[in-house]
Amino acid sequence: MMLKLFKENIRIAFGSIKTQILRTILTVLIIAIGITALVGILTVVSALENTISTDFASMGANTFNINQYENKVRNRGGREREVINPIISYPEAVAFKNKYKYPFTETSLSFTATSTAEVKYLGEKTDPEITIVGVDEHFITNSGLETSLGRSFNQFDIDNNTYSCIVGSDFEKGLLKDINPIDKVISIRGARFKVIGVLKEKGSTFGNSQDLRVLIPIQVARSLFTAPNINYTISVMVSKKEVLDEAIDNATSTMRRVRKLSPVRDNNFGVVRSDDLINRILSITQYLGIAAWTISVITILGSSIALMNIMIVSVTERTREIGVRKALGAKRSTVAFQFFIETLLIGQIGGLVGIVLGILLGFAIATAMSFVFVIPWMAIFAAFATSFCVALVSGLYPAIKASKLDPIEALRYE
Repeated sequence: MMLKLFKENIRIAFGSIKTQILRTILTVLIIAIGITALVGILTVVSALENTISTDFASMGANTFNINQYENKVRNRGGREREVINPIISYPEAVAFKNKYKYPFTETSLSFTATSTAEVKYLGEKTDPEITIVGVDEHFITNSGLETSLGRSFNQFDIDNNTYSCIVGSDFEKGLLKDINPIDKVISIRGARFKVIGVLKEKGSTFGNSQDLRVLIPIQVARSLFTAPNINYTISVMVSKKEVLDEAIDNATSTMRRVRKLSPVRDNNFGVVRSDDLINRILSITQYLGIAAWTISVITILGSSIALMNIMIVSVTERTREIGVRKALGAKRSTVAFQFFIETLLIGQIGGLVGIVLGILLGFAIATAMSFVFVIPWMAIFAAFATSFCVALVSGLYPAIKASKLDPIEALRYE
């Protein structure tokens, strides 16, 4: 009996929607705009988080870097001034590597020689947009990189400063296309390097390709690229996660000894864990989520008022119909339920349209920004819940108003 009554209310609700099609469409669009804003922004946020996690996950949670960074502005004597840390020079980096002998760790030194190199092979050359990185034998492992062809650097390559290199995956699509790149000789700044490996594809992050780079032995890079004030990066991989915190503490004290810092002085270098970096970046995306909810709440508030208005008008226009139904024995709860079902249908239609538009919008933005798109199940659930709450709040008053109409007065209504 209840199922039959429910089906009848659904049929009546659809009939009423058809008779007020223009107002219904406008109301659905208002609801859809709010849901689209919510789902669209949350979709982009999810895609951004997934891209960041994918890009940094390869570094591993057991890696930390020691590098230069600018301190935050500090208040000293009522006056603010910016304190800038000195670069990590090559002697300091080497001194750290020699002194830091903590168990279960492997230390790597590297530096970016240039990001505007031109690489040549036979009669062809690349655009001057190749990044050259000077590395040691532990760089690839510590950075979470892998080779798809060939091999990585070994101790012999680094100790003997061999003119060998490992290229990014884009070289297989460009300069070294349709050939086996291993053992081919490329030219960088007039120096000839034999290709011993090709890195696995990493893709782009925020439009910057991670595959347009060449890794060469660090001493060879230092001899070719002699710019002043080169800043080196020290990367440490800890094979046992349990000793990570102790390893970081030991590395901090070692670097303080290298820089001869007195106990009362602050660190003038940065120690950054790879998982801290991920969490720091992901925390920024929370603000985008708050913005999505703020925009949506404002829009959905307007759609709630619009939906309530259309249902109040519907009650007024169907006063005589309500009187007939009550005169034939319809209970107050039955009349209220009929109008509530109608409101719920409009709300859910608006929510569904908003979800589809929001996902399409989010997919378009994620694709344009080269983010890794994921289906935002949380956003979809939030959208359904929001549209349901809108219908619940908007339909309550009109349903109660309809149920309280006096049947005699309602039948007299013209």
